[in-house]
Amino acid sequence: MLLYMGNSTGEAPSTPLHSVSVAGAVIRDDGRFLAIRRRDNGTWELPGGVLELDETPEDGVVREVREETGVLVKVDRLTGVYKNMARGIVALVFRCHPSGGREHPSSESTAVAWLTPEEVKERMTEVYSVRLLDALDSDAPHVRAHDGKHLHRAR
Repeated sequence: MLLYMGNSTGEAPSTPLHSVSVAGAVIRDDGRFLAIRRRDNGTWELPGGVLELDETPEDGVVREVREETGVLVKVDRLTGVYKNMARGIVALVFRCHPSGGREHPSSESTAVAWLTPEEVKERMTEVYSVRLLDALDSDAPHVRAHDGKHLHRAR
């Protein structure tokens, strides 16, 4: 979904400002996280994608996780808001728990795995691993920004 900022002159909207994505930090009872290896670039990430115009964030994360992994989830709570400053993408991450289905790769993923927190740190870049690890924190939701590769540190 692209968001547009109108102007006070009544003219047509200008350049899109942000896209909104959703992702699921899906955690099993044994503490393992659901992760995918993306088909387009081979990186390990949380399952997720662009929020459709006509769906709620919670419905979007349920749909994206199912489409990319085959796993059905129940949404527990929002755990973070992350902005890629370079690309203008705002990602909403929700802690979820599996409620059915069976994991399998999809047209968007070449592998689906349940990773330990240590494996998350090993396989994912910091900007994605922090999203999963933040879901374990009871002080969530976190709000973070990054440049696509590295988190911006609070000043």
